[in-house]
Amino acid sequence: MSLALLVALVALVALTVWLGWRHARLLRAMREYGKALRRGMTAPAADVQQLEELSHAVSLNAEALRGELATLASERNRLAAVLDQMTDGVLIANGDGEVQFSNPAAQRIFGITDPRGRTVTEVLRDHQLVEAWGRSRTTHQPQSESVEIPRLHQFLQVVFLPDAHGGGSLMLVQDLTRVHRLETVRRDFVSNISHELRTPLASLRALAETLQGGAISDPQAGPRFLERMVTEVDALTQMSQELLDLSRIESGQVAIERQHVSPAELLRSAAERMKVQADRAAVELTVECPDDIPGIRADPARLEQVLVNLIHNAVKFTRPGGSVLLSAQAAQDVQAQGPREGSAGGSVRFSVRDTGVGIPADDLPRIFERFYRVDRARAGGGTGLGLSIARHIVEAHGGRIWAESIEGKGSRFLFSIPSA
Repeated sequence: MSLALLVALVALVALTVWLGWRHARLLRAMREYGKALRRGMTAPAADVQQLEELSHAVSLNAEALRGELATLASERNRLAAVLDQMTDGVLIANGDGEVQFSNPAAQRIFGITDPRGRTVTEVLRDHQLVEAWGRSRTTHQPQSESVEIPRLHQFLQVVFLPDAHGGGSLMLVQDLTRVHRLETVRRDFVSNISHELRTPLASLRALAETLQGGAISDPQAGPRFLERMVTEVDALTQMSQELLDLSRIESGQVAIERQHVSPAELLRSAAERMKVQADRAAVELTVECPDDIPGIRADPARLEQVLVNLIHNAVKFTRPGGSVLLSAQAAQDVQAQGPREGSAGGSVRFSVRDTGVGIPADDLPRIFERFYRVDRARAGGGTGLGLSIARHIVEAHGGRIWAESIEGKGSRFLFSIPSA
């Protein structure tokens, strides 16, 4: 064998060994790098610089993936916060009709702690809503349904949005109870104000037509009809003023100027203002209030307005020979406190008690509503706004007002004001 061939053979063997060693070292390095990636490391081992470009590319991809995951997590957290704070309910059901997600609003509206895993029928519990959900799944079109839930005293509007890919459904639930209630109040207000205006306006028209027909020249009938017209105009003026006062109080435009007020002085001032009316109606008006009763921080003019309204009603519905008693007591001196009244020593309770005709039990819960008047009150005139104004003034002072009455045996109106 020639020397050249021997040298070539040795070189080939050496190259083969070297390539094998390099291959084995590269495989070992790649295994270590794979283990490092599984442990969350992106840098290669220090002795394997041949993998630097691969490691760099993997690192860039890993950083981009981590950025996308962070963005998705942030978006998910924001979406979860929005869903948690929404006043509208959100339900998501899968293709089998099982609820997979619900936000707190939906749980509150339907009165279910955790609807997940339950069927849509179990959660909705209303055949109209279930039928609308079924139509949405069948037609693959959005459906909307408005229903009243008597057992929950709610008015709900539910929008069903089908998922064209997964066969599931997205349900958006709006609680329209408050909106419906406000609409009822608005409708009742328009109806009531129309009724209250129609009566005096019809009376004024009849009186005017009578005077035009020749009664104005009658020395006896003419002045009497004119006096009645003035009375009706005064009633309209009073109604418009009370409506304005009520609107300003409800909108918070009336500032309550608080100062230290003596309950005894407040009662005496209101009684003095109403003494002439009580004497004219032959009703005894008395005040019972100890001078050492704790003072209150309140607007004396507004609270006197409340007392005057209550005394006016008491005198109007008390027969001649009856009596009206005004009193005030500290909360600790009262054995039976009213609901939600302040703790002992925390409030002063005012009372206006009469021996009048009383209020029917069915009407008692509604007497503080605007324009609400029982039949006896309607016969006695008035706008039906005085008690509503009184309620708003008392509540603006942080107090509450209520009434107790037995039909035929008199009434007692009470309100409490936090003491100073």
